[in-house]
Amino acid sequence: MVGPGPVAQRLAPELPLERLGLEEIVIETRGDHLLLLGGRPRGTLYAVNHFLQQYVGVRWWTPWATFTPRHPTLHVGQLRVRYQPPFESRDPFWYPAFNARWAVRNYSNSQSAAIPEDWGGAIRYRGFVHTFYPLVPPEEHFAKHPEWYSLRDGKRTHDRAQLCLTNPELRAYVVERVRQWLRESPEARIVSVSQNDWYGACECEKCKALDTAEGSQAGTMLDFVNHVAEQIEAEFPLVAVDTLAYQYTRRPPKTIKPRPNVIVRLCSIECNFREPLDHPVNAKFADDIRGWESISDRLYIWDYTTDFAHYVQPHPNWFVLGPNVRFFAAHHVKGLFEQGAYQSHGSEFSELRAWVLAQLLWNPQLDDRALIREFLEGYYGPAAARFIQPYLELLHTASEGWNLTCFSRTDTTFHNFKTLAEAERLWREAEAAVAGDRELRPRVERGRMWLGYVWLSLWDKLRQQCADAGATWPLPASRKAFADQWLKLAQGEPGLPWTKVTHINESGVTPRGSSSGSQTISNPPRDRGRGSGSASRSASTMSVGLTTALPARGETLPITRARKAGVTPALQTLRDGRSPFVPRAASGVCPVHRRFSTSAQTDTGTVSSIARKCSQAPVTGRANSRLRARAYSRSCGVYACTFSPTDARVT
Repeated sequence: MVGPGPVAQRLAPELPLERLGLEEIVIETRGDHLLLLGGRPRGTLYAVNHFLQQYVGVRWWTPWATFTPRHPTLHVGQLRVRYQPPFESRDPFWYPAFNARWAVRNYSNSQSAAIPEDWGGAIRYRGFVHTFYPLVPPEEHFAKHPEWYSLRDGKRTHDRAQLCLTNPELRAYVVERVRQWLRESPEARIVSVSQNDWYGACECEKCKALDTAEGSQAGTMLDFVNHVAEQIEAEFPLVAVDTLAYQYTRRPPKTIKPRPNVIVRLCSIECNFREPLDHPVNAKFADDIRGWESISDRLYIWDYTTDFAHYVQPHPNWFVLGPNVRFFAAHHVKGLFEQGAYQSHGSEFSELRAWVLAQLLWNPQLDDRALIREFLEGYYGPAAARFIQPYLELLHTASEGWNLTCFSRTDTTFHNFKTLAEAERLWREAEAAVAGDRELRPRVERGRMWLGYVWLSLWDKLRQQCADAGATWPLPASRKAFADQWLKLAQGEPGLPWTKVTHINESGVTPRGSSSGSQTISNPPRDRGRGSGSASRSASTMSVGLTTALPARGETLPITRARKAGVTPALQTLRDGRSPFVPRAASGVCPVHRRFSTSAQTDTGTVSSIARKCSQAPVTGRANSRLRARAYSRSCGVYACTFSPTDARVT
């Protein structure tokens, strides 16, 4: 019997069917009847799917890969299951998870999956994040109301700024805008009133005084959002106002508490994702979540589970996914957004992370290591999993001590020849184990593509390490020949759309081939540490040419030609000195020289130390000044390039 109807009530009269939680499930046997039911709107769907997975053995690995066991007879013993997930909002935000049918089957209620209402619908936002300027567009209001925007260095500005949150006229306007949004979107149950995806908070006397008193710039933010939430509550009693605790607002205020109809979404962007969030290296974030937990009725989390700078390179965070979800549950988090590679198929272990996270968001107490093993055997096949599981352990061990951020480098300590050669061997063994299986082979081949990205990016450095070790080079001698193989793999197989890679990173860099037959693998600049609002991130990139001719010394190039020549500037403007800035030119063919690191002082308005591994002097620059970057040729000759908005001078 499916659903909480009159038959279920007759068979189980003691069950409070009308008082079941929104997603609560009941699976019970009563005599020779099996009851599958739940609260509305999604509980019954989840009860059926849970029964099929837990007691029948069905697995929906991906939208294109399902396992359905065959049972001549299905034996079901006495069942008494009543369960409600601890997270009201569950979003495994990876590209494969955006399929509505897969999402429903794996307990995701993400609005990104576009789940129709007759499938239970999803949690609906109006505005999802970084909504200050969508609510108060500067192009419409700044000229008439500059006082609505941040006071920075004695001037009102909207350039990479925020709003003046203590301004009473602005508050009244935002309240009306939020009401307008909600009238336009009656299905929404959450509306976002949240800071822009950069720094630039207002420094006017009132804002500064409140933030100083509260010991955090979350003071003005929360006071502002509380005001909006209070004003709209009478008309929209079922709607919560969502805001961020992100970067400069991450620390909770001393005395101001969120209203009951306010959701605070705490962001983990600064953390080391090689280690669990309760590890000492992440102590500051742990302190912040404890602080918000103590004052919030509805605490949400925006967590980061990919490398936005390199979607397709190994990112060994696999073994912290489970501990981190349990960490959030232990701190009474109500909603969890696990942001991954969301723009393309083919990102590193995207299918594994989507499925494992979906199970953990439903039940954080599941054994995450067991889930990973189960997925490897089910999706790649037991024969291949014998080699892929040791690969995960290899990279996890090799990355010990590394600060694994969500904007990581390729040139890491664990991307060395010894580790990569062993990783290559394991993936080739896995591929050989399923070579004759038309279904499993393309799944396993993805792993070789992820490693290939690192081989290509660090080619010369790894060749030198191989020679120093007296080892045998495991790849073709020609980098271009290997790049051709890699590009063919990235372009996918006909009839298998999930094998095609369209994005190498969040900035939109793609694997591509030119009309002349040359191939390009593109590396992005290191992101400045921005995070949750993906759509607003910069699209500036550095292109790594495999066969493109480089310019002559002294030649001045238009930017369009400079891009083709592999010396495109990674222009990321440092506005008002409040954002880290890394003027890095990535090469991929000169790995010894190409990397930049930075210890930018983001509170002082200067970039204090751009340390180059090619031993050039550090650069110090004021905000908005022309800063130097460098690019390197295929033959390791160093070209120093000073970039302007229109050309690149090769000196």
